[in-house]
Order: sequence, then structure tokens, then C-alpha cells
Amino acid sequence: QVQLVESGGGLVQAGGSLRLSCAASGRTFSSTTMGWFRQAPGKEREFVAGIGWIGGRTLYADSVKGRFTISRDNAKNTVYLQMNSLKPEDTGVHYCAGTRRVGVPNEVDDYGYWGQGTQVTVSS
Repeated sequence: QVQLVESGGGLVQAGGSLRLSCAASGRTFSSTTMGWFRQAPGKEREFVAGIGWIGGRTLYADSVKGRFTISRDNAKNTVYLQMNSLKPEDTGVHYCAGTRRVGVPNEVDDYGYWGQGTQVTVSS
């Protein structure tokens, strides 16, 4: 069982930065692919970024590529999402998720572990 708790969300002006953290507990974190998703009001949950078991492979949604960086520290059981050059369309509840599937999937249904979410609001 992997339990995930996000933190670091908040209100920021367009062009600003935030760093989200996801603290994981459980025995299998190091063999778990991790991802970040976001959900805006009235919208479907969408993939933002993912990182493989050892951090060597990453995947980003086109909308955030070049602005966001996902990383992980297995020794600390923590995943991060550094968000720079934030835009109003980045607004939404951001969720940390985990999966034991091979590779870095980008589908909600591929992830079985979810955090409670942390709100990110970007003002224009």
C-alpha cells in the first residue's frame, strides 16, 4: 500500500512559480512510477507529468513542457513538481499519483494510488 500526501499548492500570479511535494509512505515507493495530474473546475482530470522508477525517464504534457519539472528522491520517498512560468490555465487541484505499471503512462486509469490533492490557483 502506498499513501500519498501533496503539499505546496497556493495562489500565485501569472509568471510565478510553485513547487509541489508529494510525500509517500509504503514499502514499494521505489518501484512505483509517479505522476502528477490536475483537474480544473468542470473539467476532466488530466495528466501533467510522470517519472519512472529511478527517475531516468520523464514524460510531460505538451501544455507544461519546458515550464514544469518532475523529480523524485527515493531516499526521502518524495516526488516534486517544480512549476515555473505559471499560467491561469494551470489552475486546478493537483494530484499526486502512483502506478506499478512499466514505463510512464499518462492515463488516469493507469494509476491506482492517489493523494488528496492540493489547490493551485494562478491569477491573470
